[in-house]
Amino acid sequence: MKVDVLLGLQWGDEGKGKVVDVMTPKYDVITRFQGGPNAGHTLEFDDQKFVLHNIPSGIFREGTINVIGNGVVLDPISFKKEIDGLSAKGFDLTKNLYISKKAHLILPTHRILDAASEASKGDTKIGSTLKGIGPTYMDKTGRNGLRVGDILHDFDKKYAALKEKHMRLLEMYNFEFNIEEFEAGLMEGIENIKKFKLIESEHEINRYITEGKSILAEGAQGTLLDIDFGSYPFVTSSNTVCAGACTGMGIAPNKIGEVFGIFKAYCTRVGSGPFPTELFDEVGENLRKNGNEFGSTTGRPRRCGWLDLVALKYSVMINGVTKLIMMKGDVLSDQETIKVATAYKIGDEIIEEFPYELPDNLEPVYTELPGWKCDLTGVRSENEFPEELNLYIDFLERELGIPITIVSVGPDREQTIVR
Repeated sequence: MKVDVLLGLQWGDEGKGKVVDVMTPKYDVITRFQGGPNAGHTLEFDDQKFVLHNIPSGIFREGTINVIGNGVVLDPISFKKEIDGLSAKGFDLTKNLYISKKAHLILPTHRILDAASEASKGDTKIGSTLKGIGPTYMDKTGRNGLRVGDILHDFDKKYAALKEKHMRLLEMYNFEFNIEEFEAGLMEGIENIKKFKLIESEHEINRYITEGKSILAEGAQGTLLDIDFGSYPFVTSSNTVCAGACTGMGIAPNKIGEVFGIFKAYCTRVGSGPFPTELFDEVGENLRKNGNEFGSTTGRPRRCGWLDLVALKYSVMINGVTKLIMMKGDVLSDQETIKVATAYKIGDEIIEEFPYELPDNLEPVYTELPGWKCDLTGVRSENEFPEELNLYIDFLERELGIPITIVSVGPDREQTIVR
């Protein structure tokens, strides 16, 4: 058996949680391999809506093992709130949620450092979610961090030492904070983590592979937010691409199987940073309204624009995508004409490759396609697709060279069409 990987190909918010939930019956194990509570994976079923931040999206499928991998950063306080919320709805996650001992912990002072750093940037701020994720990854690479396994051995002493170091760093910022307010609930959060099975995840996952268990690795954020290959510096702090699944779980590259790439039928972005196809007109506002494009983690309105094939081809290449999944086809249903960026114009030059930087004078070169003026939310099979939607899918498959195997026409599990 090999590990299949499912990840976002744009700037995040592509709908990964819903697709993982739909695909979970095929898998024995679902694992998160990077990111932290800045993820907001939304699942809707049985007239209920759930937003998962730390927890893998297979958690609602009975009999499925869910693993928080070593590449994830875990906030004990927000994790406890998430667990408590699901427990109140009758879900006992202690049975099938495992946590890697090597996952790093987000501490209260990480969140303060995040807020202080972002505030100091003024107009150049990167749009951090202020969850403490960046400073936690900085401590990880700086070899200062605390890991889940540390809660089992002298945690109070280790925490006090790192807190003192952070407090000295905070003296560099003109930033007011109340440490007690940020620390409220920390120790309860630590005790909550101890309720779960803490594992050597690299050994456990490779054991699952040897035993023939089917595994799906669930990415967070999106390829264009990758720390190496995204629109730097307006990126997240981890490797969101397929290669991150290897380092974030402890598996060899030759253990990767299918790579499912998820994209919206248009584009969105939250926070700061370049966005070549962004729309500032009524069309963009309609996409935001019809797609309910507000951040599930932050509540921030998402910037909306046409599909960008230059960026999407780049993401397909970087990740080695084998199958594509198109989300939110229903959101474009009221458009007479749909535009797709197939190249960029920078000055007098036309380019078709994603560049080192996305300068302000970049202009997208569009191809126009006919829209489908009909409601897709009741569609339940490919045979019911309007011809214009089939033309759109065919065009994208020719351009990308990868089959689109799933099309989503709404937020519910049932609104997911396998082609």
